[in-house]
Amino acid sequence: MIGNLNHVAIVVPDLDSASRLYREVFGADVSTPVDLVEHGVTTVFVELPNTRIELLHPLGENSPIRRFLENNPDGGMHHVCYEVTDIEAAIERLSEQGLRVLGGGTSSIGAHGKPVVFLHPKDGIGTLIELEQA
Repeated sequence: MIGNLNHVAIVVPDLDSASRLYREVFGADVSTPVDLVEHGVTTVFVELPNTRIELLHPLGENSPIRRFLENNPDGGMHHVCYEVTDIEAAIERLSEQGLRVLGGGTSSIGAHGKPVVFLHPKDGIGTLIELEQA
């Protein structure tokens, strides 16, 4: 069911510093920051030959990653994102298997303008999993 690894997301306390690290030290292609108000994050994508790194920073007081950063002030890995060909079929199949699809079990539009869902970390071996329709 899952396809390619789309990205690994890292919550960072300083988006400019993290972007500079990937651009200047690691020599990667780094996007400009984009505010995703509906998700409460500012995101930057680091393009790699085989996948991407998503740098996340809280946007606003109600950001869902604000608490993560409070508990992990240096930042850290937040989630992994896998591609699926049909997000609705994936939601149905995973729900039938007893996995908890966050957000009421419905997809929303993610950072790439495509439907996404998140699975509860307790159902992903302690890892928050995002599925994105390819």
